[in-house]
Amino acid sequence: MSKTIWCGNDFPKVGIRPVIDGRRRGVRESLEDQTRNMAESAARLISESLKYPDGSPVLCVISDTNIGGCAEAAACAAKFERENVGVSLTVTPCWCYGTETMDTSPSLPKAVWGFNGTERPGAVYLAAMLAGYAQKGLPAYGIYGQDVQDRTDTSVPADVREKLLRFVQSGLAVAMMRGKSYLSVGTSSMGIAGSFVNPDFFQDYLGMRTENVDMCEVDRRIAEGLYDQAEYEQALAWTRQHCQEGQDVNKKALQKSRAAKDADWEYVVKMAIIVRDLMVGNPVLDQMGFGEEALGRNAIASGFQGQRQWTDHWPNGDFLEAILNSSFDWNGLRAPYIVATENDSLNGVCMLLMYLLTNRAQLFADVRTYWSPEAVKRVTGKEMSGLNANGFIHLLNSGAACLDACGKQRANGQPAMKPFWEITQEEAEACLAATRWEPANVEYFRGGGYSSSFLSEGGMPMTMTRISIVKGQGPVLQIAEGWSSDLPADVSQALMDRTDPTWPCTWFVPRLTGKGAFRDVYSVMNNWSANHGAISYGHIGADMITLAAMLRIPVAMSNVPEEAIFRPHVWGLFGGDDPIGTDYRACKNFGPLYG
Repeated sequence: MSKTIWCGNDFPKVGIRPVIDGRRRGVRESLEDQTRNMAESAARLISESLKYPDGSPVLCVISDTNIGGCAEAAACAAKFERENVGVSLTVTPCWCYGTETMDTSPSLPKAVWGFNGTERPGAVYLAAMLAGYAQKGLPAYGIYGQDVQDRTDTSVPADVREKLLRFVQSGLAVAMMRGKSYLSVGTSSMGIAGSFVNPDFFQDYLGMRTENVDMCEVDRRIAEGLYDQAEYEQALAWTRQHCQEGQDVNKKALQKSRAAKDADWEYVVKMAIIVRDLMVGNPVLDQMGFGEEALGRNAIASGFQGQRQWTDHWPNGDFLEAILNSSFDWNGLRAPYIVATENDSLNGVCMLLMYLLTNRAQLFADVRTYWSPEAVKRVTGKEMSGLNANGFIHLLNSGAACLDACGKQRANGQPAMKPFWEITQEEAEACLAATRWEPANVEYFRGGGYSSSFLSEGGMPMTMTRISIVKGQGPVLQIAEGWSSDLPADVSQALMDRTDPTWPCTWFVPRLTGKGAFRDVYSVMNNWSANHGAISYGHIGADMITLAAMLRIPVAMSNVPEEAIFRPHVWGLFGGDDPIGTDYRACKNFGPLYG
């Protein structure tokens, strides 16, 4: 069984810096306990509320002493480096000495929580500190509660809690990517721009390296038996039991024999094991005498080219992508691996960002078609109503979507996609039962294979995102929050029959604002920047905006309510009356996080 991308306790931690008025002989002494309690309250909130991708609580590291000056700040920085701290949170209830106590590490996302009390001017220090960060070119997030608290109140107000957790979760995403790899298995697929992997983007904006493996490595490992044979036999037996083969829609003359189809099943199961091993390694290979192959590529995300050089001859990558992207396989419930179809690395990055924010499997899809109510009525004779009254977008993929997206998991009785540790065995089996594996359409995939097919249940809150790279500008992010939708069965089938009915289908309705790109559903589709979208369960657009600002990626299109947007405080100095322009100017000014 392979290792995961993280080993033991090497997840990045949250560093908490309690800062204090350094004047001794009365002032500092009177504040020691209150300042320490504030740090401990923040640590307790974080560890009780947030989890790492393996389901364990997020760990916090608090400075050994309150920080009243540069010597204690330096000692804290040294501790943070030893303890693998990836996010820096400064807290204080009082006035302190700004540049003497600040965190000057350029790559650590940083925020300052200034206590809103009347006894001491925490807000004054917060403002001074944020001004210092701006002057030094170190954007920081400011956290200040709306309501005054008593000095002895150690609770965290709701508005502070929301900002603090949003900052920490986004900062951890930044830290967890740093030093990892994006693995391209193959290169460019069918001229899709996103599959021309840009190493400068990964290095400068994400702190990641790009690794490349030719697709022939998959066939070599199959031919030479470079995989765990025991695991393969277990995986094949599990697949035969749980992965139901669907209808072969190919013309009779093009259909493969039963023996050839069975051989395809054996091949695609091996592909899944091998691509995972390429990403994260497998100690069993070392025991077999293949130490180099056992190491993997330290990949936190990957992409499989497939079309067309591979799929014109070998079984397609749909099974490996669908299974690896899901939260379960023959080894049971587990964290998903992020694998981009057609090696669309920019869509893969969006899947990765949203996975790190939510710990949930991600859906990769073509943003295929806008269906207006008028077009639906013309084709089916049916009027659309309710959520579908203004039309919807057809998200359709070639069978590589995570199985979680069928919506057979439940949260509060509603369809959901959950972190793997919350999924029951019965829910995983329900997702498998809702999926059919259709023999691949050989007019598309000449080498055969199997494409997953399911229909997503309606009612799931979803966020669709896409990063595109614009020459001269750099990366730009788009965000659309909305919901999966149910259509009448006959309508859904009639619309599916107009494309490929053997692929997984999600009907998506974005939330409209009545203006700009969200004036209507057509405008959302018309303004989308690429042929693919990455879709996460939940309305997490605000979290994506906070994370994008940390990485210096501007947001061109979003339907996130303005009051939920949380960016570094200095963004307000770039023209607050023009939020989109402000974001572009600030990101351009500070440049990529690692550039």
